[in-house]
Amino acid sequence: MRPAMARRRAVKVGFGALALVAALGACSGRGEGGKGGSGGAPPAGLTPELAARVLVTVGGRPITLGDYAAALEAMNEFDRARYQTPARRRELLDELIDLELLALEAERRGLAQAPEARATTRQLLENALLEEVRRGLPAAGELPEAEVRAYYESHRDQYREPERRRVAAIALASRAEAERVLALARAADPPGWGRLFLEHGEGKGQKPSGPLELLGDLGIVGPPDDPRGDHPRVPPPLRAAVFAVEGPPGTVLDRVVEAQGKFYVVRLAGKSGAHERSFAESERGIRAILLQQRMAEAERRLDDELKRAFPITIDEAVLSTVRVPGEGSAAPPHAASNPPSAPSAPRR
Repeated sequence: MRPAMARRRAVKVGFGALALVAALGACSGRGEGGKGGSGGAPPAGLTPELAARVLVTVGGRPITLGDYAAALEAMNEFDRARYQTPARRRELLDELIDLELLALEAERRGLAQAPEARATTRQLLENALLEEVRRGLPAAGELPEAEVRAYYESHRDQYREPERRRVAAIALASRAEAERVLALARAADPPGWGRLFLEHGEGKGQKPSGPLELLGDLGIVGPPDDPRGDHPRVPPPLRAAVFAVEGPPGTVLDRVVEAQGKFYVVRLAGKSGAHERSFAESERGIRAILLQQRMAEAERRLDDELKRAFPITIDEAVLSTVRVPGEGSAAPPHAASNPPSAPSAPRR
Protein backbone atom coordinates (compact mmCIF):
# COMPACT_ATOMS: atom_id res chain seq x y z
CA MET A 1 0.00 0.00 0.00
CA ARG A 2 1.49 3.34 -1.04
CA PRO A 3 1.72 6.33 1.34
CA ALA A 4 -1.57 8.09 2.00
CA MET A 5 -0.46 11.36 0.40
CA ALA A 6 0.13 9.61 -2.92
CA ARG A 7 -3.25 7.89 -2.77
CA ARG A 8 -5.12 11.10 -2.06
CA ARG A 9 -3.95 12.76 -5.24
CA ALA A 10 -6.65 10.84 -7.11
CA VAL A 11 -8.97 9.12 -4.63
CA LYS A 12 -9.60 11.12 -1.50
CA VAL A 13 -9.62 8.51 1.27
CA GLY A 14 -11.15 10.39 4.16
CA PHE A 15 -13.07 9.07 7.15
CA GLY A 16 -16.32 9.90 5.36
CA ALA A 17 -15.46 7.72 2.34
CA LEU A 18 -14.43 4.83 4.57
CA ALA A 19 -17.60 5.18 6.63
CA LEU A 20 -19.83 5.12 3.58
CA VAL A 21 -18.14 2.17 1.87
CA ALA A 22 -17.86 0.16 5.07
CA ALA A 23 -21.41 0.84 6.16
CA LEU A 24 -23.03 0.17 2.82
CA GLY A 25 -20.87 -2.75 1.71
CA ALA A 26 -22.50 -4.78 -1.01
CA CYS A 27 -25.53 -2.47 -0.97
CA SER A 28 -23.54 0.23 -2.72
CA GLY A 29 -24.45 -1.24 -6.09
CA ARG A 30 -20.90 -2.17 -6.98
CA GLY A 31 -20.61 -5.35 -8.92
CA GLU A 32 -24.14 -4.82 -10.19
CA GLY A 33 -23.72 -2.86 -13.37
CA GLY A 34 -20.79 -0.79 -12.13
CA LYS A 35 -22.90 2.27 -11.43
CA GLY A 36 -20.81 3.25 -8.45
CA GLY A 37 -23.88 3.25 -6.23
CA SER A 38 -25.59 6.14 -7.97
CA GLY A 39 -28.32 4.04 -9.54
CA GLY A 40 -27.94 5.97 -12.79
CA ALA A 41 -26.62 5.03 -16.19
CA PRO A 42 -23.15 3.46 -16.41
CA PRO A 43 -20.38 6.10 -16.54
CA ALA A 44 -18.19 7.11 -19.48
CA GLY A 45 -20.68 5.80 -22.04
CA LEU A 46 -20.04 2.16 -21.08
CA THR A 47 -22.66 -0.44 -21.86
CA PRO A 48 -24.16 -2.13 -18.79
CA GLU A 49 -22.32 -5.32 -19.75
CA LEU A 50 -18.91 -3.59 -19.88
CA ALA A 51 -19.60 -1.60 -16.72
CA ALA A 52 -20.32 -4.86 -14.85
CA ARG A 53 -17.01 -6.48 -15.87
CA VAL A 54 -14.94 -7.21 -12.75
CA LEU A 55 -11.42 -5.75 -12.80
CA VAL A 56 -10.29 -7.09 -9.44
CA THR A 57 -11.75 -8.71 -6.36
CA VAL A 58 -10.62 -7.53 -2.92
CA GLY A 59 -11.64 -9.68 0.01
CA GLY A 60 -14.51 -11.07 -2.01
CA ARG A 61 -15.75 -7.63 -2.98
CA PRO A 62 -15.54 -6.78 -6.72
CA ILE A 63 -14.26 -3.55 -8.26
CA THR A 64 -15.84 -3.26 -11.69
CA LEU A 65 -14.93 -1.39 -14.83
CA GLY A 66 -17.89 0.87 -14.04
CA ASP A 67 -16.43 1.66 -10.60
CA TYR A 68 -13.11 2.50 -12.25
CA ALA A 69 -14.74 4.76 -14.87
CA ALA A 70 -16.84 6.47 -12.18
CA ALA A 71 -13.66 7.30 -10.22
CA LEU A 72 -12.24 8.96 -13.34
CA GLU A 73 -15.45 10.88 -14.02
CA ALA A 74 -15.51 12.22 -10.46
CA MET A 75 -12.15 13.97 -10.96
CA ASN A 76 -11.68 17.44 -12.37
CA GLU A 77 -10.13 17.69 -15.82
CA PHE A 78 -6.66 18.44 -14.49
CA ASP A 79 -6.48 15.38 -12.22
CA ARG A 80 -8.00 13.21 -14.94
CA ALA A 81 -5.25 14.23 -17.37
CA ARG A 82 -2.70 12.43 -15.19
CA TYR A 83 -4.13 9.02 -16.13
CA GLN A 84 -3.41 8.92 -19.85
CA THR A 85 -0.76 6.16 -19.81
CA PRO A 86 -1.18 2.46 -18.94
CA ALA A 87 1.15 2.87 -15.95
CA ARG A 88 -0.92 5.73 -14.59
CA ARG A 89 -4.16 3.85 -15.15
CA ARG A 90 -2.74 0.94 -13.16
CA GLU A 91 -1.84 3.43 -10.44
CA LEU A 92 -5.47 4.49 -10.22
CA LEU A 93 -6.55 0.86 -9.89
CA ASP A 94 -4.03 0.43 -7.06
CA GLU A 95 -5.56 3.47 -5.36
CA LEU A 96 -9.05 1.96 -5.61
CA ILE A 97 -7.69 -1.30 -4.16
CA ASP A 98 -6.14 0.64 -1.28
CA LEU A 99 -9.48 2.31 -0.62
CA GLU A 100 -11.25 -1.05 -0.60
CA LEU A 101 -8.68 -2.54 1.77
CA LEU A 102 -9.08 0.32 4.20
CA ALA A 103 -12.86 0.10 4.00
CA LEU A 104 -12.84 -3.65 4.62
CA GLU A 105 -10.57 -3.23 7.64
CA ALA A 106 -12.73 -0.40 8.97
CA GLU A 107 -15.74 -2.67 8.61
CA ARG A 108 -13.93 -5.57 10.34
CA ARG A 109 -13.06 -3.34 13.28
CA GLY A 110 -16.67 -2.18 13.59
CA LEU A 111 -15.84 1.43 12.75
CA ALA A 112 -18.92 1.67 10.55
CA GLN A 113 -21.01 1.61 13.72
CA ALA A 114 -19.05 4.39 15.42
CA PRO A 115 -21.17 7.54 15.96
CA GLU A 116 -18.82 9.62 13.80
CA ALA A 117 -19.02 7.13 10.92
CA ARG A 118 -22.81 6.86 11.13
CA ALA A 119 -23.16 10.63 11.15
CA THR A 120 -20.84 10.95 8.14
CA THR A 121 -22.72 8.22 6.28
CA ARG A 122 -26.03 9.98 6.90
CA GLN A 123 -24.63 13.25 5.59
CA LEU A 124 -23.21 11.62 2.46
CA LEU A 125 -26.50 9.85 1.75
CA GLU A 126 -28.44 13.07 2.29
CA ASN A 127 -26.19 14.91 -0.16
CA ALA A 128 -26.53 12.09 -2.71
CA LEU A 129 -30.34 12.13 -2.40
CA LEU A 130 -30.56 15.90 -2.80
CA GLU A 131 -28.21 15.76 -5.78
CA GLU A 132 -30.49 13.18 -7.39
CA VAL A 133 -33.50 15.44 -6.83
CA ARG A 134 -31.68 18.40 -8.39
CA ARG A 135 -30.64 16.41 -11.45
CA GLY A 136 -34.26 16.43 -12.58
CA LEU A 137 -34.30 20.24 -12.76
CA PRO A 138 -33.53 22.20 -15.92
CA ALA A 139 -30.32 24.20 -16.25
CA ALA A 140 -30.64 27.94 -15.67
CA GLY A 141 -30.25 28.58 -19.40
CA GLU A 142 -33.14 26.22 -20.19
CA LEU A 143 -35.76 28.12 -18.18
CA PRO A 144 -38.44 29.63 -20.45
CA GLU A 145 -37.73 33.23 -21.33
CA ALA A 146 -41.37 34.10 -20.65
CA GLU A 147 -40.97 32.97 -17.04
CA VAL A 148 -37.76 34.95 -16.64
CA ARG A 149 -39.30 38.07 -18.16
CA ALA A 150 -42.39 37.75 -15.97
CA TYR A 151 -40.17 37.74 -12.88
CA TYR A 152 -38.38 40.86 -14.13
CA GLU A 153 -41.64 42.71 -14.77
CA SER A 154 -43.06 41.83 -11.33
CA HIS A 155 -39.86 42.91 -9.54
CA ARG A 156 -39.01 46.08 -11.45
CA ASP A 157 -38.37 48.03 -8.23
CA GLN A 158 -35.45 45.72 -7.47
CA TYR A 159 -33.78 46.67 -10.73
CA ARG A 160 -34.09 50.44 -10.32
CA GLU A 161 -30.94 52.02 -8.93
CA PRO A 162 -31.43 55.50 -7.46
CA GLU A 163 -28.73 58.14 -7.54
CA ARG A 164 -25.66 57.31 -5.49
CA ARG A 165 -23.33 59.87 -3.90
CA ARG A 166 -19.83 59.52 -2.44
CA VAL A 167 -19.28 61.25 0.90
CA ALA A 168 -16.07 62.87 2.08
CA ALA A 169 -15.88 64.63 5.43
CA ILE A 170 -13.58 66.29 7.94
CA ALA A 171 -14.56 65.50 11.54
CA LEU A 172 -13.82 68.13 14.21
CA ALA A 173 -14.28 68.30 17.95
CA SER A 174 -16.15 71.62 18.19
CA ARG A 175 -18.63 73.58 16.16
CA ALA A 176 -16.49 76.71 16.27
CA GLU A 177 -13.50 74.88 14.80
CA ALA A 178 -15.73 73.24 12.20
CA GLU A 179 -17.10 76.63 11.13
CA ARG A 180 -13.54 77.92 10.61
CA VAL A 181 -12.56 74.86 8.54
CA LEU A 182 -15.80 75.09 6.57
CA ALA A 183 -14.94 78.60 5.38
CA LEU A 184 -11.50 77.41 4.25
CA ALA A 185 -12.88 74.25 2.60
CA ARG A 186 -15.44 76.13 0.50
CA ALA A 187 -12.66 78.24 -1.01
CA ALA A 188 -10.13 75.41 -1.41
CA ASP A 189 -9.25 73.52 -4.58
CA PRO A 190 -9.32 69.66 -4.51
CA PRO A 191 -5.73 69.28 -3.19
CA GLY A 192 -6.52 72.03 -0.67
CA TRP A 193 -9.34 69.86 0.71
CA GLY A 194 -6.83 67.12 1.39
CA ARG A 195 -4.46 69.50 3.14
CA LEU A 196 -7.28 70.67 5.42
CA PHE A 197 -8.06 67.06 6.27
CA LEU A 198 -4.41 66.47 7.20
CA GLU A 199 -4.12 69.72 9.21
CA HIS A 200 -7.44 69.69 11.09
CA GLY A 201 -9.25 66.37 10.73
CA GLU A 202 -8.66 62.79 11.81
CA GLY A 203 -5.70 62.61 9.43
CA LYS A 204 -3.79 65.25 11.43
CA GLY A 205 -0.09 64.48 11.47
CA GLN A 206 -0.36 61.64 8.96
CA LYS A 207 1.31 61.34 5.59
CA PRO A 208 -1.15 61.01 2.68
CA SER A 209 -1.37 57.51 1.18
CA GLY A 210 -3.06 58.70 -2.02
CA PRO A 211 -4.18 61.82 -3.90
CA LEU A 212 -5.01 64.70 -1.58
CA GLU A 213 -8.46 65.22 -3.11
CA LEU A 214 -9.49 61.68 -2.07
CA LEU A 215 -8.74 62.12 1.64
CA GLY A 216 -11.67 61.96 4.05
CA ASP A 217 -13.60 59.54 1.85
CA LEU A 218 -16.29 57.64 3.80
CA GLY A 219 -18.00 55.69 1.05
CA ILE A 220 -21.01 55.69 -1.28
CA VAL A 221 -24.59 56.11 -0.04
CA GLY A 222 -28.07 56.24 -1.53
CA PRO A 223 -30.87 58.68 -0.76
CA PRO A 224 -32.05 58.74 2.87
CA ASP A 225 -35.29 56.96 1.93
CA ASP A 226 -33.47 54.11 0.14
CA PRO A 227 -33.27 51.08 2.51
CA ARG A 228 -30.36 49.69 0.47
CA GLY A 229 -28.40 52.93 0.43
CA ASP A 230 -26.79 53.14 3.86
CA HIS A 231 -23.11 52.71 4.67
CA PRO A 232 -21.68 51.66 8.06
CA ARG A 233 -19.13 54.50 8.03
CA VAL A 234 -21.66 57.22 7.17
CA PRO A 235 -23.95 58.38 10.00
CA PRO A 236 -27.52 59.18 8.88
CA PRO A 237 -27.11 62.97 9.25
CA LEU A 238 -24.12 62.90 6.87
CA ARG A 239 -26.02 60.72 4.44
CA ALA A 240 -28.86 63.26 4.36
CA ALA A 241 -26.39 66.12 4.16
CA VAL A 242 -24.54 64.89 1.08
CA PHE A 243 -27.86 64.72 -0.78
CA ALA A 244 -28.49 68.33 0.21
CA VAL A 245 -25.34 69.46 -1.62
CA GLU A 246 -26.19 71.48 -4.71
CA GLY A 247 -23.46 71.47 -7.31
CA PRO A 248 -21.02 69.17 -9.08
CA PRO A 249 -18.66 66.72 -7.38
CA GLY A 250 -16.14 68.63 -5.29
CA THR A 251 -18.79 70.98 -3.84
CA VAL A 252 -18.68 71.48 -0.05
CA LEU A 253 -21.96 71.72 1.87
CA ASP A 254 -22.60 75.27 3.09
CA ARG A 255 -23.19 74.26 6.72
CA VAL A 256 -21.63 72.17 9.47
CA VAL A 257 -23.30 68.82 10.26
CA GLU A 258 -23.39 67.40 13.78
CA ALA A 259 -23.43 63.62 14.23
CA GLN A 260 -22.34 61.21 16.94
CA GLY A 261 -20.77 63.93 19.08
CA LYS A 262 -18.63 65.38 16.27
CA PHE A 263 -18.96 68.26 13.85
CA TYR A 264 -18.43 67.56 10.15
CA VAL A 265 -17.50 69.53 7.08
CA VAL A 266 -19.13 67.56 4.27
CA ARG A 267 -17.97 67.36 0.65
CA LEU A 268 -19.66 65.73 -2.34
CA ALA A 269 -16.82 63.56 -3.64
CA GLY A 270 -18.71 61.96 -6.53
CA LYS A 271 -22.09 60.83 -7.79
CA SER A 272 -23.72 58.46 -10.26
CA GLY A 273 -27.13 59.05 -11.78
CA ALA A 274 -30.21 56.96 -11.26
CA HIS A 275 -30.31 53.89 -13.47
CA GLU A 276 -32.76 51.11 -14.27
CA ARG A 277 -31.16 47.81 -15.23
CA SER A 278 -32.59 46.41 -18.44
CA PHE A 279 -33.94 42.90 -18.85
CA ALA A 280 -30.77 41.92 -20.72
CA GLU A 281 -28.61 43.17 -17.83
CA SER A 282 -30.73 41.33 -15.27
CA GLU A 283 -31.58 38.11 -17.08
CA ARG A 284 -28.64 36.02 -15.88
CA GLY A 285 -29.23 36.84 -12.22
CA ILE A 286 -32.97 36.20 -12.55
CA ARG A 287 -32.34 32.76 -14.02
CA ALA A 288 -30.16 31.91 -11.02
CA ILE A 289 -32.90 33.10 -8.64
CA LEU A 290 -35.59 31.06 -10.40
CA LEU A 291 -33.42 27.94 -10.41
CA GLN A 292 -32.78 28.33 -6.68
CA GLN A 293 -36.53 28.64 -6.14
CA ARG A 294 -37.11 25.41 -8.08
CA MET A 295 -34.45 23.64 -6.05
CA ALA A 296 -36.02 24.81 -2.80
CA GLU A 297 -39.46 23.70 -3.97
CA ALA A 298 -38.18 20.26 -5.03
CA GLU A 299 -36.50 19.80 -1.65
CA ARG A 300 -39.69 20.91 0.14
CA ARG A 301 -41.75 18.35 -1.80
CA LEU A 302 -39.20 15.66 -0.92
CA ASP A 303 -39.36 16.64 2.75
CA ASP A 304 -43.17 16.47 2.73
CA GLU A 305 -43.07 13.09 0.98
CA LEU A 306 -40.59 11.68 3.49
CA LYS A 307 -42.60 12.91 6.46
CA ARG A 308 -45.66 11.11 5.08
CA ALA A 309 -43.66 7.93 4.47
CA PHE A 310 -41.86 7.91 7.82
CA PRO A 311 -44.05 9.06 10.75
CA ILE A 312 -42.28 11.27 13.30
CA THR A 313 -42.99 11.17 17.03
CA ILE A 314 -41.19 13.59 19.34
CA ASP A 315 -41.01 13.01 23.08
CA GLU A 316 -41.23 16.57 24.38
CA ALA A 317 -40.39 15.43 27.93
CA VAL A 318 -37.05 14.04 26.76
CA LEU A 319 -36.41 17.17 24.68
CA SER A 320 -37.03 19.36 27.74
CA THR A 321 -34.15 17.68 29.60
CA VAL A 322 -31.58 18.88 27.05
CA ARG A 323 -29.21 21.51 28.40
CA VAL A 324 -26.79 23.54 26.30
CA PRO A 325 -23.21 23.51 27.67
CA GLY A 326 -22.76 26.55 29.89
CA GLU A 327 -26.49 26.89 30.46
CA GLY A 328 -26.24 25.28 33.92
CA SER A 329 -26.29 21.71 35.13
CA ALA A 330 -29.47 21.88 37.16
CA ALA A 331 -32.08 19.45 35.91
CA PRO A 332 -35.66 20.61 35.33
CA PRO A 333 -37.96 20.14 38.34
CA HIS A 334 -39.78 17.15 36.84
CA ALA A 335 -36.68 15.29 35.70
CA ALA A 336 -35.94 13.37 38.91
CA SER A 337 -39.48 12.60 40.06
CA ASN A 338 -41.01 11.95 36.64
CA PRO A 339 -38.46 10.31 34.34
CA PRO A 340 -39.59 10.64 30.72
CA SER A 341 -40.96 7.64 28.94
CA ALA A 342 -39.58 6.43 25.61
CA PRO A 343 -41.30 7.76 22.51
CA SER A 344 -43.79 5.45 20.85
CA ALA A 345 -42.00 5.68 17.50
CA PRO A 346 -38.47 6.76 16.62
CA ARG A 347 -37.87 10.10 14.99
CA ARG A 348 -36.37 9.97 11.55
